[in-house]
Amino acid sequence: MKFLVLQHINIEHPGIFLKFMKEDNIKIDTIELDENEKIPNLTNYDAMIVMGGPMDTWQEETYPWLKEEKENIYNFVSIKKKPYLGLCLGAQLLSEAIGGKVRKMKKPEIGVLDVSINDDKTIFSGMNKNIKTLQWHSYEVCDLPLKSKILATSPACNVQAFSSEKAFGLQFHVEQTNETVPQWACVPEYKLALENTLGHNALEKFKNDVEEYLNTFNKSAKIIYENFKKTI
Repeated sequence: MKFLVLQHINIEHPGIFLKFMKEDNIKIDTIELDENEKIPNLTNYDAMIVMGGPMDTWQEETYPWLKEEKENIYNFVSIKKKPYLGLCLGAQLLSEAIGGKVRKMKKPEIGVLDVSINDDKTIFSGMNKNIKTLQWHSYEVCDLPLKSKILATSPACNVQAFSSEKAFGLQFHVEQTNETVPQWACVPEYKLALENTLGHNALEKFKNDVEEYLNTFNKSAKIIYENFKKTI
């Protein structure tokens, strides 16, 4: 199999999913969009994974490649009807590509927080109804088209996960490793959101919380990955 991975900043990559794909001998082509790398012809790819990033879906003037990215996501998901997994920004881009919207939240959702699974028949098959996840976002998906389905929610964010045919968008993170939080905290946009939401010196507690639940995240990631493969 051959997967296409779209990244928006080099430190926000598939994380532990890279390990899973390597173990399965899946070929990965990674495109770094923020470095103006071009999206290749989609025909030869079995699945697409789109990561998070510090930019927002509406910033097409600042990041003109966002428009082309959304067009390619639409082509892959709605025309070719191939499997897609979007994490955080990748979920928001999927929403806009299929006709949904993205809006600024009243308060960012940041920390190790609970998510409730509404539908455990597809990508969340075999998981508990309530899971711990890493959250680090200030925007959320809304106004999804009727053909899509909300799969998970949280008190602060109604659309934590959704699907549209073989495409899945996850607002939360489970792909992280023990390097994730320290690396992301170096990104000015992420650091500002963290401190504004959790206060100054919140990073150390955040790192400790992530380390405490890292095995839980890894187990969730493995289940999600195996379920996603079944759609291919």
